[in-house]
Amino acid sequence: MLNDRLLVELDSDAAERRTGAGILIPPTAAMGKRLAWATVVAAGEHVRQVKVGDRVLFDPEERAEVEVSGSTYLLLREKDVHGVAEPRATGEGTGLYL
Repeated sequence: MLNDRLLVELDSDAAERRTGAGILIPPTAAMGKRLAWATVVAAGEHVRQVKVGDRVLFDPEERAEVEVSGSTYLLLREKDVHGVAEPRATGEGTGLYL
């Protein structure tokens, strides 16, 4: 990995969503801008705020897909990450830090 780049694996629930009533919404449905969650699998040498294993929130429009060993990953810049989920539940706050 180079510089401030992150290699992330898209969460399985990002492909399609289900409403509270049980209606399945495909990923191709046109809606407003929606952010997605992914897990960091590799980080460049200049990444400062995110580490491997973190769950990050990002805009799916600001990404590039890459295939490594038959698996599809996304390549992001650290500046394109909108939030990082806190790994452990402490019972306080929102569980997210920016």
